[in-house]
Amino acid sequence: MTFRLAPMRSGRELLAPPARRVRDRRGRGTRGPLMPMSMPGRRTRRDHFDAAAVDAFAEIDARWHDHLVDLDVAVDDIPRMLPRGTDPVQWPDEVTADDQVPLARLLPAGIDVAGNPIRAQIILFRRPLELRSHDDEELPEILREVLIEQVATYLGVDEETVEGGPETG
Repeated sequence: MTFRLAPMRSGRELLAPPARRVRDRRGRGTRGPLMPMSMPGRRTRRDHFDAAAVDAFAEIDARWHDHLVDLDVAVDDIPRMLPRGTDPVQWPDEVTADDQVPLARLLPAGIDVAGNPIRAQIILFRRPLELRSHDDEELPEILREVLIEQVATYLGVDEETVEGGPETG
């Protein structure tokens, strides 16, 4: 009498879901993306936001370019800083917020933990800003207002001066 040995498999392999099919029924697989990356319909919400942020900052940079050479603008999806509790929050001047939700933050120039110099940076928080705009026409206006407030804080001037240009200040 002979016994047939079955290969040992771990419990993880036995309980794991079956492998997904990489190819379609006929074994050919997908032939390519449905829409090429160069098509405007392929742009994501992040791409739309980035383009709106660049346009909003370009208007300010056209007037204040010589003063903003050492300033970077970055986009983060969500703020990494939120207040604790439900009490009204007093945000510092470097933070632009809507009640308890930060919309943007100015990080001053300085030295990082490794001793390398870092440039001043305005960080826009994408999701809170998108949630405050009700349509595509409102987002550039909100971005412009937030960027004007942040640039005014960076330059140490008021917001009307930033809107008017350096010759008014």
